[in-house]
Amino acid sequence: MNTPTRILVVDDEVGIREGCRRVLVPQGFEVDVAENGPVGLRKLRESRYDVLLLDIMMPGMSGIEVLRQARQIDPDLICIIITGYATVELAVQAVREGAHDFIAKPFSADLLLQVINRELERRALRKEAERVRALEEEARELTRAKAELQKLEAVEGRFMLSLVHILRAPVAVLQNTIQLIRQGYIPPEEQPEMLERAETRAGELLATLDDLLLLAYLKEGIGLSRAETVSLAEVLEGVLATMRPRAERRGISLEVDVRGDSRVRANPDHLRALWSHLIDNAIRYTPSGGRVTVSLWTDPERNLAVGAVSDTGIGIPADEIPRIFEEFYRTEEGKRMQETGTGLGLPIVRQVVETYGGSIEVESEVGRGTTFRFTLPIG
Repeated sequence: MNTPTRILVVDDEVGIREGCRRVLVPQGFEVDVAENGPVGLRKLRESRYDVLLLDIMMPGMSGIEVLRQARQIDPDLICIIITGYATVELAVQAVREGAHDFIAKPFSADLLLQVINRELERRALRKEAERVRALEEEARELTRAKAELQKLEAVEGRFMLSLVHILRAPVAVLQNTIQLIRQGYIPPEEQPEMLERAETRAGELLATLDDLLLLAYLKEGIGLSRAETVSLAEVLEGVLATMRPRAERRGISLEVDVRGDSRVRANPDHLRALWSHLIDNAIRYTPSGGRVTVSLWTDPERNLAVGAVSDTGIGIPADEIPRIFEEFYRTEEGKRMQETGTGLGLPIVRQVVETYGGSIEVESEVGRGTTFRFTLPIG
């Protein structure tokens, strides 16, 4: 059942008010009246109307002021001015204030109905156009969402392929080693060496799983509740204790430059992962005789802790730099230099930095080395 159109007539002449009522009610309109502006505005605040028929010249509050306030009360209200003092200037002023049409007194019943029905039809058309625009926008959003979903499905497919490829190699080594030993193909004196290689691959497998778990936790915000005020220098010192022997075995000089004691609010495990992956990568991809430099300082003007890890390693081609933070991505030169590697270290680094409101940037030149520089807010 359709709700009847509600019309409010505001005019100080009782004849106009009642005349409008006599014309409109038989046509199915619901009509209410007010003898002046304040009464009309009160009725507009108390109830909702579709059309306002408003006398522009009334004692006390003018029709223009009533029109201005009525539009604030209900922007969708159709406002039609009725007056016996029709002038071009008055019509222009009324339209500027939001009037939809103008009827000069005296007017006929046919003219009144014609103007009201025309404005109601226009409003219906505007609403239909808005509905169509909304549906079109919704359709565009659905198309965009579908495209994003397809993109995510493609990314998920590549992710699973990369994951299977990375995990399959160490698992295959473990299985082959166990089978060879169980079937008696490996003499007892050779078994310790075989088991050591198997243990190494098992360690690589566990490291990959640990990285995957940490990255998933970071993305989901798991572990952020363990944030505390942490000294970046102290975390770095702990990481360096495990990294120095590796650098020495590879014949790489590991230099450290720490100025000040920057403290940040974070989960200590996340900061250890940040330093560990940056330094591990630098050692990994720097040839023997090279140098890795780790720096930490404070930028007091921006209230930031700044960390950097530089190396004299193989470098990264400019066209590959945009991809190095993608999960499982490794540069071709990196694969040639180091057969093993998950491609998860730098994604973890970026996720840690961004999780705590920081930023990271890369500078690199092929054959001359790479610098990763990150910032974290202090405090």
